[in-house]
Amino acid sequence: MIEATLRVVERDGASGVSHRTVAREAGLPTTSATYYFRGIDDLLCAALTSVMTEDAARMRRLAAETGGGVDSRRSLARLMADVVAAPGHLLAEYELYLLAARRPELREVTQVWLDAAADFARAHTDDPARVRVVVAAIDGLLLQALLTDTPPGAAEFEAMLRMLLPHATD
Repeated sequence: MIEATLRVVERDGASGVSHRTVAREAGLPTTSATYYFRGIDDLLCAALTSVMTEDAARMRRLAAETGGGVDSRRSLARLMADVVAAPGHLLAEYELYLLAARRPELREVTQVWLDAAADFARAHTDDPARVRVVVAAIDGLLLQALLTDTPPGAAEFEAMLRMLLPHATD
């Protein structure tokens, strides 16, 4: 149901989500969606929780695998380029992510992603202001990539990350 919800959000926006559209997308009877998710808010919250948890885990793995050095910037840049190369899923994520701006009950789950991005930044710097800037920049760069016909590639993302995190060690 979650993947079907994300596909509906990708195609039609959050306003296009209904039990019927999600069930149809999943190839299931409408009663399946209503059985597991009492309301549309429950369904949207579950989809947001899923993507934020997945993105946070990916960010934490990336930091752990690369140890916070130059390779971590390069790996993050490649990941960002891959994500924006097929932007549909990212578009759905940001649409759900922005729901948290209007719905405080969703902010806890968005904090999971923000904390993981901050942990990645802290592997490079102990400056709290720089950490905040890096987290905001990652979100901003990805969001801007959705708004352009020619999103940055890995090399351009890496150059920007070098500017943000200039003291990464090899």
